[in-house]
Amino acid sequence: MPKDTARAGFAMPEIGGAARPGLCTDCGVSRMGDGKACGRACQFIKPDYEGAEARVHGRVAGTEGDEGHFGVIRAMHRARLDPPADGAQWTGIATALAAEALASGAVDAVLAVTADPEDRWKPAPAIVTDPADMARCRGMRMGFAPLLALLDDAKAAGYRRIAMIGIPCQVYALRALEAELGFERLYVIGTPCSDNTTTAQFHDFLARLDDRPETISYLEFRADYRVELRFDDGRPMRLIPFLKLPLSDLPSDFWPLTCRTCVDYTNRLSDVTVGYMGGDGAQWLIVRNDAGAELVAALGDRLKLSAPNSRGKREGAVRGFLANTERAAGGLPLRRMPNWLRPIVAWLQPRTGPRGLEFARARVEMKAGETILHLRRQRPAMMKNMVPGHVWRLAARYGIAPEPGERPDRD
Repeated sequence: MPKDTARAGFAMPEIGGAARPGLCTDCGVSRMGDGKACGRACQFIKPDYEGAEARVHGRVAGTEGDEGHFGVIRAMHRARLDPPADGAQWTGIATALAAEALASGAVDAVLAVTADPEDRWKPAPAIVTDPADMARCRGMRMGFAPLLALLDDAKAAGYRRIAMIGIPCQVYALRALEAELGFERLYVIGTPCSDNTTTAQFHDFLARLDDRPETISYLEFRADYRVELRFDDGRPMRLIPFLKLPLSDLPSDFWPLTCRTCVDYTNRLSDVTVGYMGGDGAQWLIVRNDAGAELVAALGDRLKLSAPNSRGKREGAVRGFLANTERAAGGLPLRRMPNWLRPIVAWLQPRTGPRGLEFARARVEMKAGETILHLRRQRPAMMKNMVPGHVWRLAARYGIAPEPGERPDRD
């Protein structure tokens, strides 16, 4: 990437190479110059979360309480940016953290994802050097983005202090390679992942939600069990209860196996995690180490913090999800709720279901069980090395335990 392009404040370098075969979310490592880097960096090969947590945070996450679910916690908040940023998915905390780091000179560049010029839902990796251009990275994208491939471009441009906004599989790979990359400073702003799919499949999903899918400008799975849609044709916002979504009609490969076997839903290796699951209508902020605390403190009074809340009970919802997941993993049809019952349950869910931190705990436990059940069925040889201890501990609550040969010999 020429330096004069970088000085413009926003660059989307052309990325070559290809994703590797097998389980791969195309984080970008396979597209870098080192052909063997995937073997050292991929969370789908032999992840070492305890070792990485010790390096990044100075200690390993506890096995009980909220650290058992969410990873190392220095501080945890319900949060919002005031005033909220225009065009943000929630209030704009993640991009504001990065913009402030650029404005203060803490970093020279930020690696983040923006929208492809031809498709607002398709993610495109970008290098941002102007704080104002972080606004172009607001909002949700669906699809795989080889963000880490830009590490080579950032180094070639002379940047030595960088930040990255990334999802867990990108962040794990970045941490695995961090020492050998040679940057003077690295800040990692993580978002909890929600199950991904290809951009093309996502367009098919939008077409099932609305007869004018091209006008949908915003979609969010909210913690009140509803999906929020916004439109750019003047129509008012629309809310769809989860139970009325056509999820059971989607093709079997809509959620790729990589996302159905994710072992880190909460971005345990980020300096600060910014998401929604534990926010209960606001954003959810987990500060994990000194670097994360530094980023958050820089926003000052613009960031409004309060204590997270927790309501309801998660166990019934998790058990129901895992029962259906076991059927799906075995190739059996899902058990569908009768249509007459759906409106009743959709009304009850936001009132009686888990909310706040209990909602976040439920989603993390669902993901742990889903990972084991799908790997056991489709990639049993990978079980031994791919499933970390924190995933087994979460699944144990629901009677899912290692079978012979599914744990490393050292265990």
